[in-house]
Amino acid sequence: MREFLLGLRLLFGAGRGNRIRFFLMAAGGSIGVCCLALVLTVPAILDAHDGRDAARQPVTSAHGPADGTLVLQRDDAYGSRSFTRVFVARGTGGPHAVPPGLSELPAPGEVFVSPRVHDLLRDAPAAKALLPGREAGVIGPAGLAHPDELYAYVGTDRAALAREGRTLKGFGYSYAPFPAVEPSTLTDVRFALATLVLLPLGIFLSVCARLSAASRMRRLAALRLLGLSIKGTQRVNAAETVVAALLGAVLGLGEYWLLNQVMSRAGLPGLRWYPDDGALSVVTIAVCLVGSPLLAWLVSRKSARDATANPLAVRRTAVPRPPSKWVGLLLVSGLGIVCGFCATGLMGHPASSLGVNALLIVTGVVLTGVGLVLTLPLLSYVLARRVARTTQSLTLNLAMRRNEAEPGSTMRVVTSLVLLVYVASLAQGVLIQLEQVTRPSGAVQDYSLPLSGIGSRQQRELEDVSGIRAHGLLMNSWVDLNSSQPGVVVSAVTALVGTCADLRRMTVRAEGCEDGKVLRLVDPNSSVGSDLQPGKPFPFRFRDGEGHDKRLNVTVPAGRVVYSGYSGSAVGNAELLVPPSALPSDARPRDAEILLAGSSDPGQVRGVLDRIAGVAPIAEIELVGLNVQGLEQITVVETLLALGMIMGLIIGVAAFLVSVTDRAVERRAQVTAVTLIGARARTMRAVQCAQVVLPLGLGLGLGLALVSGKLAESSYLITGGGAIRWDTAGVPLLVLAAAGVVGMAALGSLPLVGRRIDPELIRRD
Repeated sequence: MREFLLGLRLLFGAGRGNRIRFFLMAAGGSIGVCCLALVLTVPAILDAHDGRDAARQPVTSAHGPADGTLVLQRDDAYGSRSFTRVFVARGTGGPHAVPPGLSELPAPGEVFVSPRVHDLLRDAPAAKALLPGREAGVIGPAGLAHPDELYAYVGTDRAALAREGRTLKGFGYSYAPFPAVEPSTLTDVRFALATLVLLPLGIFLSVCARLSAASRMRRLAALRLLGLSIKGTQRVNAAETVVAALLGAVLGLGEYWLLNQVMSRAGLPGLRWYPDDGALSVVTIAVCLVGSPLLAWLVSRKSARDATANPLAVRRTAVPRPPSKWVGLLLVSGLGIVCGFCATGLMGHPASSLGVNALLIVTGVVLTGVGLVLTLPLLSYVLARRVARTTQSLTLNLAMRRNEAEPGSTMRVVTSLVLLVYVASLAQGVLIQLEQVTRPSGAVQDYSLPLSGIGSRQQRELEDVSGIRAHGLLMNSWVDLNSSQPGVVVSAVTALVGTCADLRRMTVRAEGCEDGKVLRLVDPNSSVGSDLQPGKPFPFRFRDGEGHDKRLNVTVPAGRVVYSGYSGSAVGNAELLVPPSALPSDARPRDAEILLAGSSDPGQVRGVLDRIAGVAPIAEIELVGLNVQGLEQITVVETLLALGMIMGLIIGVAAFLVSVTDRAVERRAQVTAVTLIGARARTMRAVQCAQVVLPLGLGLGLGLALVSGKLAESSYLITGGGAIRWDTAGVPLLVLAAAGVVGMAALGSLPLVGRRIDPELIRRD
């Protein structure tokens, strides 16, 4: 305890510069702890979302008391968002189960809505057709998964639910039917967040704990020479670093609290939560308050080893020992694991991510990243030693001799940026795998709407919606069941009403199409329509503008169109292609659907759905091959990954700025001494740039980060089982990022040399 108090006295009594350094350590640590708390709280936010969703699910029974409450739940789409309506017919006997967020069940003609539905009814009056009745109240937060949810309870009479309604037994499931993120996808997201944030975070906290390490080591060496024990000297050093880390942890938790209040109210794209969902848990507080000081203590203990073991060498600034070669074992071990997975892909027998492989791939990625960081000083030392022996340039000689003497000091400046390049490469693999899992397999997304609920004017507006590349009608032939003979199955046919241009936009390819003719649709990879015989007529029913029924017979032609359709496309259900000119101008098919086709990009799909809702608010929209809940999950996953990338970038840049500032302060004495000898400022700036840029530009830093990152990415894609295993499209972007890192490192080294020379900086302590 005495040594700890001595450390605090030295901290606050060693001048203004020492106090500024202490508060910089605390401020830097607070940023890292804030990001750590955010990463640890994301699963809790998703769990709270799923927990409230599960708690409100109606538990029903097909058979119940005659006077029991009846319930019917409908999950529809309103634009790109899910709209859930629960129709309730209250029973006449006994107490009624009440869902969370309500004080009572709605009576017939009453509607309880979520706050977002309340705003929707005000802004879009046409949506009132979805909710028959008057608004009687608003659902509380306990009954909503998130603040932006479209949810409503509609009270109705028992006769309306007599056929489809089920008897209500209570509310509450043990699981959410539609989780915010599927468990398998959530595992990938957690891995991505851990890689994007936690690896750079560990480097950042280590950098903050080693601010002004050289001056602190000289002070500790002086205490050791005065007779303080080794353990006592380490406790003095721990007093500053641990207290700074603890203060930073407290500040970081406060910063997260403010961030949670702001972000929960403003929201992120596709992700909204209540402030209580993101409240700090006991586990998160314990991890932040214990983990950050513990990491600072470990770093300070390692950095104080030389000062306690050989204080004279520290005080006299003896040449430090070269970096240990054993640190390279971590990098070799990590690369061995990821290269092993890559080899399975090259041999045509890709390893899966099940069982032990799941642990091995994570271990390989982490070992590669940590080994990359620890190996950089060794590589810088080897390069500096060889260049200094052979070069005849004064600039290179000065730069490499300094790197040879202190390889860790120089590479500590750019370690975070090198790790950022490695993490960015791995993040590309995570995004590719998630896209293969969550996005449609085809390049075209189809939208199907029943024609019966769409007017002629709305139909024309839907065909002109921005983002729609092709449109048509899918109409079914009429079957007279009364005239059919017993035991004889009457066949029907589905026709696509559209032009050849529309057909080509809806399919991969279409050959033999001629406008103005009825043609057969033949997909070699499908058996649909293979039993059609040319010359067979099929009747289609229409209704004209005056409401009269009409019939049109379409004969199966001999001509055909050979096409290749997208997986899950609605075009695959059609057997005939009918030109629009073959239909009566004022007639509308009785059994038909409007088919719209656009891009399958999730952002484009969301925009098209919202524009469709603006034209036909109460129309039932079917996303062919995709559901709205899946689209919402894609949005949440993209938001979480974007958040992780932003946090990783902030941490990496912050670590770079902190390291540059610290290096500029610590190296002032050496720069001043060389400048007083006669070196020009231009030469010194070139020296400082060469010290940082050469180890990076010659490939020892960034080249290794690019190669190891691509290997880790490929191993992740191979074990994921997707169609893409070797991502070469992202290489130019990574090379550009590496060039940006070199430029930032060069600019960060310039402030080391100023215009003023202060001889006081080289005064002996």
